[in-house]
Amino acid sequence: MITDKEILIELINEIPEGKLTDVIDFIGYLKVKNNREISKDLETASESSMGFWDNDIDDETWNNA
Repeated sequence: MITDKEILIELINEIPEGKLTDVIDFIGYLKVKNNREISKDLETASESSMGFWDNDIDDETWNNA
């Protein structure tokens, strides 16, 4: 069974040299998009934990430090 990566390599090998820059740009775009999604997930996770730290006891402790 042929893998997706093998199919991609075959397709890249068929692309004319002058068009490879477009492929590289698109792959770069996908990486940036993926990094943004990861950052968004981390932001969401950190927001969900803010309630834990937002309480009178911790506020008083930090205020008196």
